[in-house]
Amino acid sequence: MARTTNSEAAAKRPATSRDDAAGGGARRPNVQELYVYEINELDRGSPAVLPLSETPQNLLAKLVPFTRKLAIGDLVPFTNKLYTGDLKKRIGITSGLCVLIQHVPEKGGDRYEAIYSFYFGDYGHLSVQGAYLTYEDTYLAVKSGSGIFEGVYGQVKLHQVVYPFKIFYTFYLKGIPDLPPELMGKPATPWPLVTPTRAARSTELSATIPGFTN
Repeated sequence: MARTTNSEAAAKRPATSRDDAAGGGARRPNVQELYVYEINELDRGSPAVLPLSETPQNLLAKLVPFTRKLAIGDLVPFTNKLYTGDLKKRIGITSGLCVLIQHVPEKGGDRYEAIYSFYFGDYGHLSVQGAYLTYEDTYLAVKSGSGIFEGVYGQVKLHQVVYPFKIFYTFYLKGIPDLPPELMGKPATPWPLVTPTRAARSTELSATIPGFTN
């Protein structure tokens, strides 16, 4: 009877993901791009300011009349409205906290450390963390999620459209099944006058996602 050598047995057994990784053939995870607009419509009493210092460090008060000048270490809790990238549906809200870390006068802005969540009604939520720069695009880490976003990881690009009232996000999401088509519409081009549809702003039934967070 012929004997099977170890090398022959190894050649016959199915390849595993570990084998693929060792051989450089591991599959790259599928990346889904999700577009979202965050808009402060000045009807949620946001942002608030929790001052921890008496030394003014930035010019936010000139842009948002109901806030004072901020100082390093000040906390800024906030919540704003979320719309799909095509601005045709109301999604929900953001909710989180920023800490002023650095004033950058040569760039006319500030650096914050941000921890916040995006609420998508019955679909669940995404949580992100990282630097928020008021003067240029920023990438934050997608840390976790719930509902259809359970197990998610990746990053999100924050693009300041009109500081601090309008932000356009591009999520690069991994580790989750395909997202619902109603969240995946073609995004409206970010520019200062872009605005949600009247139906979305009025939260009409046809212009909201299931159980949208208000």
